[in-house]
Amino acid sequence: MNKRLFILLSILMLSYSKSMLYAQELTIYPSFAVRKSAPVNTTYYIDPIKGNDNNIGRAIHKPWKTFMPANRLRFSAGDKLVILKPGQFRQSLVIMAKGNSRFPVTITFAPGRYDFFPDSSFKTKFDISNTNDAPDSLKAIAIYFLNSKFVNLQASRAKIVLRGKMIETCVDRSENINIHGISYDYQRPTVSELKVTHIGDYYADLQINPDSKYLIRDSTLTWIGEGWHYQPGWYWQVFDPKTGSLSRQSINLDKVKFVKDSDGVVKAFFAQNPGFKTGLIYQTRDVTRDCAGIFMRRSKNISLRNIRIYFMHGMGVVSQFCENIKMDSLVVKPDERSGRTCSAWADILHFSGCRGLIDINHCFLSAANDDAINVHGTYLKVIEKVSSNQIKVRFMHEQTYGFDAFAIGDGIDFINTKTLLPFENNTVVSVEKLDSKDVLLTLKKAVVANSLADAVVENTTWTPRVWIHNTTLDRIPTRGILITTRRKAVIENCTFQHINMSGILVADDANSWFESGMVRDLTIRKNNFMECGEPVINIHPENKVYKGAVHNNISIQNNLFVLKDKKALAAESASGIVFSDNKIILKKMAKLDDLVELNNCRKVYFSNNKVLLK
Repeated sequence: MNKRLFILLSILMLSYSKSMLYAQELTIYPSFAVRKSAPVNTTYYIDPIKGNDNNIGRAIHKPWKTFMPANRLRFSAGDKLVILKPGQFRQSLVIMAKGNSRFPVTITFAPGRYDFFPDSSFKTKFDISNTNDAPDSLKAIAIYFLNSKFVNLQASRAKIVLRGKMIETCVDRSENINIHGISYDYQRPTVSELKVTHIGDYYADLQINPDSKYLIRDSTLTWIGEGWHYQPGWYWQVFDPKTGSLSRQSINLDKVKFVKDSDGVVKAFFAQNPGFKTGLIYQTRDVTRDCAGIFMRRSKNISLRNIRIYFMHGMGVVSQFCENIKMDSLVVKPDERSGRTCSAWADILHFSGCRGLIDINHCFLSAANDDAINVHGTYLKVIEKVSSNQIKVRFMHEQTYGFDAFAIGDGIDFINTKTLLPFENNTVVSVEKLDSKDVLLTLKKAVVANSLADAVVENTTWTPRVWIHNTTLDRIPTRGILITTRRKAVIENCTFQHINMSGILVADDANSWFESGMVRDLTIRKNNFMECGEPVINIHPENKVYKGAVHNNISIQNNLFVLKDKKALAAESASGIVFSDNKIILKKMAKLDDLVELNNCRKVYFSNNKVLLK
C-alpha cells in the first residue's frame, strides 16, 4: 500500500470512528428536537438495582434501571422523575424540561450514595472563564440541565460521588432551576495529601492520606487517580493543624527519592530538606485548569440550597453570564472522617460576567486551593478600529477566552488600560466571533476616539449586584473575597478566619488577569476579620497612571478587626471612603493613622473607630 493511500484510509477510518461515536452519543443523549414529549403530570421511576429499561417506567413496581429512557424525554409541567434507590450510573442524567411556576418538573433522589462514572457520560466542549488550559477537551458531566425551565432537584441526604474528573452539575441556558439538599464528593480527589510525621538529617517520614492513591517506581512518586495521574511539581499548599493556617509553598522534589519501607511508611530521602516540617500537612495538585465543579452559563433564576461539597475538581462553582443566583446554606468542607484537608481544587465560588443579584447567605466556604469568592467581568483589548463603528477585540489571558462575552444590545465602556477610567460608551448591534480569542463588534454609534491603542472594553450590561451575608470563610490560602462590580454590593455579618492574604480585595486590572471593573457602591459592615493577611481590606486597582479615582463610594463600618500586625486598610486611586465605628484589636498599641495606608485617595472620612490592645 502506498503512503498516500494509507494516509487517506487512515483519515477515512478516523472520520468513520468519530461519526460512529457521535451517532452513539445522539442515541444515548438525543437533542431536544428529537426527544419524545412527556405527558403532563406524569411520574417516572428509576431503580438502578431492580429496574429494567424495557419497563414502562411510569409505575413504581416497573421502574427503569438507568437514566437512558429519561434522557429520551422532554419533561412537561408537573412531571416527576423519582430515583428510588442509590447505586452506580454509567450514563449522565441529561434533563430537558419545560415546567412552569405552578407545576414545575421535579427530580427526586433517594438518600444514599450515587457513583457517577465519566466513561459513557455526556461530554461536551466548554470555554470556562479562568480555567481554559485545555480548550479542546470534552468535559464529562454527571447531571446536566439543558434548555430547561422550572425544574426542582430535591436530593436530601443523597451523595453524588464522582469516579473521575467530571462537572458535578451543569445548568446550561436554563431558568428557574432549584437544586436542594444534594452533596458531592470524589472517590479519589484530584488534590493529593500527605502528613510529615518525622524528619531526620536526610529523610522525612510521610503519612499519605488513604484517599490519595500513589505509585513509587524507580524512587519516583506518582499520584494515581481515576483516569488521570501526575508527578508532583513545584506547587504545594501547607496546612498547620495546630493553628489552622493554610498557605502556598514552592517545593522542588527533583532530587528527592521516595521509598516505601516494609512497614508501609513512605520515606523521602534528600541531601537538603526541600521544605518539609514535622506535623504539617502538604497538599499538591496538577495545576492544569481543565474543568469546573459546578458550571452554570447563560442561565437565570438559579437557587442552590442546603448543598454540601466535600470535594470538587476544577475552578469551583463557576457562574458565567448568569442572572439572579441565590446560594443559601452551601457548605464547602472536607469530610471530617476522611482526614482530608482540602475541599476545592481552586476557587470555591467564581462569578464571571453575571448580572441581576448574586445572593450568598448562610454559607460556610473553607479549605480551598484559591480564593473563596471572586466576582468580576472580563476586559477585552481593542486590537483594531476596523471602521468608524466597528472594532476588533481580543481575550488576553490564556485561561479566559472562547466564550460569548457580548450579545446584541449589550452596553460597553471603553476603558483606558493605564488609568482604568472610562472615556467613551456604546452599544453592540452585531457580534462576529472571528476565532476563539478575537471578536468583531459592530456598534450603534461611531467611535469618537481617534486612537484606541491603550483601550479595553467592558460589557457594562453584565455586571451584578452582590449581597454576601451571614457567611463564614475559613482556611483560604489567598483572598477571602475579590469583588469588582460597578453595581451595589454589600458584604455584611460575615466571619473571615485563617485567610492567608487580604480578607477583601477590590482589584481591577487591564494588564494581567484582565478582570474588570470599577466599584461605585460597596458597603462592608458588621463583619469579623480574625487575623487575616494584611492589609485586611485592600482597595488596589492596578492602574499605571493616576488621573482620578478608579473606585468610589466604599463604606467600611461597624467591623471587628483582630490584626496579626498593624494594617487594617490600604487604599489607592479611590474616592468617597468612609471608615467608621470599627473596633481594631492588635498586639502592640498604635495610632489609627498607622493602621491605614492611603495613596491617591480623596474624600476619606474617619469617625468613632476604637483601637484596643489584645
